[in-house]
Formats: sequence, C-alpha cells, structure tokens
Amino acid sequence: RMTQYERPRSVQDAVGMLQQWRGAARVIAGGTDVLPDIRRHKWQPECLVDITGIPELGDVRFSAEWIEVGAAVTFADLLACDGLEREAAALVPAARSVGAPGIQHQATWIGNIVQSMPAADGAIVALALEAEVCIVDAVGTRWQPVETVFTGPGVCTIDPTSQLITHIRFPRARPGVGTAWRRVARRATLVLPIVNCAVKVVLNPDEGDVAAAVIAMGPVAPRPFRARSAEAALRGGPPTQEMIEAAAWLAQEEADPRSNPLRASRTYRLSVIPVLVEEALTLALDRARDSLVVTCRRADTAEGG
Repeated sequence: RMTQYERPRSVQDAVGMLQQWRGAARVIAGGTDVLPDIRRHKWQPECLVDITGIPELGDVRFSAEWIEVGAAVTFADLLACDGLEREAAALVPAARSVGAPGIQHQATWIGNIVQSMPAADGAIVALALEAEVCIVDAVGTRWQPVETVFTGPGVCTIDPTSQLITHIRFPRARPGVGTAWRRVARRATLVLPIVNCAVKVVLNPDEGDVAAAVIAMGPVAPRPFRARSAEAALRGGPPTQEMIEAAAWLAQEEADPRSNPLRASRTYRLSVIPVLVEEALTLALDRARDSLVVTCRRADTAEGG
C-alpha cells in the first residue's frame, strides 16, 4: 500500500530516494500508465518518486548535433515545440496519435517508451529516428540506443524501482534526410493502432541514391520492430518506385502480427503493412529530396550574393 509521495528537485535526489526505498519505490512522471497499472495491482509500490519537478527534465534542447527531450516533456509539449516538425517530421504526427488531447497534456514520450508496448506510437517513432536514451542509476549515467530497452510486450530493461531515463535524443536533420509517419486505427483518438509505421531515409547528396533507411512498425512483433531486410533492400540503390514497392513487400514478409478481436485480424494487418510502408517511404523520400533542393538553393544564393 502506497504511503509516500516524493518530489525530488534533482536527478541525483531521485536516484537517492529510489535507493533508500530498496525496490519499494517507483518512478512516475505523467502517470497515464503507472496509475492504471497500480489500480490493476500490476505494481504495488510503497512510494512514488515524481520526477516532473526536476527542472532540466522539462526541456527540449537543440544542440549542434542532437535534439534532446527530457523525461517530463509531454506529447503536448512536443506538439507545441517550435521547429520540431521541421527537424523530425515524423515525430509531430506520432505525438498527435497518442490518446487524445487530455492524455497528450499528461503523458510523456519517455513514459510511452518505458511502457515497451509493441504498438506504442512513441516507441515506434523513436526507433525510426534512431534515438538514444540516457539511463541514470546508482552506478552512473550512460546513453544507449532506444531499441535496446525493449525486450517483450510490456517488458523493458529499465527497472523503475532503481533506474530512470532522464532524456531521449536523436540526430538533428541534415540535407538528404527525410522522415514520415503513417497509422491505421479504428478511430482517430483513444485507440491503439491496427498498424503504425515510421520511416527515415537518408539520400546521398552527390549520387542521390539511398545511403541508409530505417523502417519501424508496430504491433507486428512482441516488441517495437525494425524491418531490417526491407531497410537493406533500399540501401545503395536509386529510390525508384519499384524499389519502394519491393521494400514494402519485404516489410510485410518480416512482420508477424497477431489477430486481435478488438482491433484487427492478422490477415488484415498483413494486407495493410505494404500500403503504409510504401506511403511512408514515398513521403520521406520527397522530404529528403526537398531538403537537398533547399540546401542547393541556399548555396547558390550564398555564391551569388
């Protein structure tokens, strides 16, 4: 039975409180997942350690190489962040897909990731952005790829009784990079997706071929999933319609979705996957090409000016 609610003012204080409770305390931020889990008796902490009062965890920071998002930043904060859609076009619609406006004002991106659900919109877009998370515990601080924290449905490598993710970061956009988001659900809000998809493509500025690609999907596996065979099929070749279609079908072959009586059958999900992947890749490639054109125009203007 919970008897204590703590609000630390620093990350070090939060870690210290978790240590003092020796596994009986649990980190909380927005609480949109933690509190329902407590009501369902999934967790029975004696203390909740609320990290939303730690100043540096409420910021979105732009550095030369990274965009860094704190653990207390909500999806509504992401939607309101100037310049974010220009830097990561897939992230804003993914944030808008989570729950409904009331939930978006409370739920945090990092909380969505820690929940480690195969369909989590925040987790899927984090995979596509090749994000990293900063993990802090009594041992120290370390960054690691977000993909490494997912182990199974609702199972995460982060122990919320002794560890916390303080930040998530992803590379800033550069010329030739484009991202996109696609999602199919029974209605627009307050429902998990039938299938969701986030992609990133990187074009070679000189040849125009595909230098790299990421295709993330859910829920098509026990955890947020990357279609690596489809990604490999895109790399090194020209971004033709035939190549896009081939990659979309490869993504379908790699996927292993389940039937769900509340959302969709396996057969329907499999039929949707190539459509979503093709749409997302096409849009991401258009954005990548546009970014190269803008860069060339700026260079021409500078030379002529």
